[in-house]
Amino acid sequence: MKFRYLFIAALILNSSCFAQDSLMFRKIADEILLRGNCYDNLHVLCKTIGHRISGSPEAAKAVEWGEKTMQQTGADKVWLQAVDVPRWVRGYENLQLQYGKGKYKTVKMLSLGNSVGTNGKSLTAEVIMVKSFDELNSLPAEKVKGKIVFFDYRFRQDFVNTFPGYGDAVKYRGYGPSAAAQKGAVAIIIRSMSTGADDVPHTGSTHYVDSIKAIPAVALGNFSADTLETACNSGTVHARLESNCRMLPESVRSYNVIGEIEGTEHPDDIIVVGGHLDSWDVGEGAHDDGSGCVQSMEVLRTIKALGIHPKCTIRAVLFMNEENGLKGGLAYADSAKAHNEKHILAIETDAGGFSPRGIGLEMPDKQKEKICYFRKLFLPYGVYDFEEKEGGADISPLAKQHVPLAGLLPDSQRYFDIHHTNNDVFEAVNHRELELGAVTLTQLVYLVSEYDLK
Repeated sequence: MKFRYLFIAALILNSSCFAQDSLMFRKIADEILLRGNCYDNLHVLCKTIGHRISGSPEAAKAVEWGEKTMQQTGADKVWLQAVDVPRWVRGYENLQLQYGKGKYKTVKMLSLGNSVGTNGKSLTAEVIMVKSFDELNSLPAEKVKGKIVFFDYRFRQDFVNTFPGYGDAVKYRGYGPSAAAQKGAVAIIIRSMSTGADDVPHTGSTHYVDSIKAIPAVALGNFSADTLETACNSGTVHARLESNCRMLPESVRSYNVIGEIEGTEHPDDIIVVGGHLDSWDVGEGAHDDGSGCVQSMEVLRTIKALGIHPKCTIRAVLFMNEENGLKGGLAYADSAKAHNEKHILAIETDAGGFSPRGIGLEMPDKQKEKICYFRKLFLPYGVYDFEEKEGGADISPLAKQHVPLAGLLPDSQRYFDIHHTNNDVFEAVNHRELELGAVTLTQLVYLVSEYDLK
């Protein structure tokens, strides 16, 4: 009988806690949906600064904006953390294709980030199409030497969650230039990492193997890639490329922007939530990742506005240089290690400002279970998926310090239509979807601060 009473008492206590937390979840949602600032903040970032590649004057303006906006959240402390970042510039670029003996026609394209150019000279060569690295490797060197390799690898449409599709295709963007150059190619063209039924080219970072000559790399939108595929299958294609892309020799001093609310009971226990302030040099960096930056700052503003006194210290970080170097994430992790800081959870929001659907959890099972215990509190807000193992690029260096990681998982269906393109602009973001992402992040931060993950 005694055990029965203890069991009933535990159920009552559990029910009471859930009721209180459910009320707090509602207060958080009401504050952000009715009085939130994140959509207005995103408008200012996108329309007064625009795209902001690392090391650029626009990135410097974004740091100033980030520091000022972070202070407006009411954070107890705001500071800048120095980061030395690379500076890549695009410059003039043009690609023309000749099908058979016809005239050269200009096609929409974007050079890949970090790509070398043609030094302003015109590079003309025959195009050879391959569908995979295996097909490239099966060709004798004389078939590739002096040619431009077209990697015609399609973004797989059979993944319901589009991020695995991106992970499957992105290797051609990242390692295509060196793989082709090793066979003697003089440049590459890739089909963009895109789910879009359109002709919008996508940029994004590429990498070079030091021991292999760096060659220019450009991307086409899907419609242009379809046309090139058909032409390669039916005859000879030549390309004429001119590009001034280059990496400048000197790094540039920039900054992570950090805001903090000190914990009342466990101030040495830190929960960090962040997005990256830099973007590619096209569009306005609205979804990638202006949305994550304004959502992270909204967490601090909401905690202050509701008079919540978090048990743990809460930090928001606007990381610099996620797109082509990860210098901001590395600098933050190095500082945390040097100061012997204790992070109990690091959260990233870098998957677009779409409706939240879940929270990725990259941590031991015991800690996952503690977060998943509260999953029914998230269901009224459309958040149900806690199965993905996902954190984020900027917080990934903290994993080496055994910090549990989490990542906001928005609906992914439209992200890779927009990602790294001229279409990533403020108008592509819906205010309610953006705000609901901030709601989910604040709710998660509140729970972890209240109940810990130990």
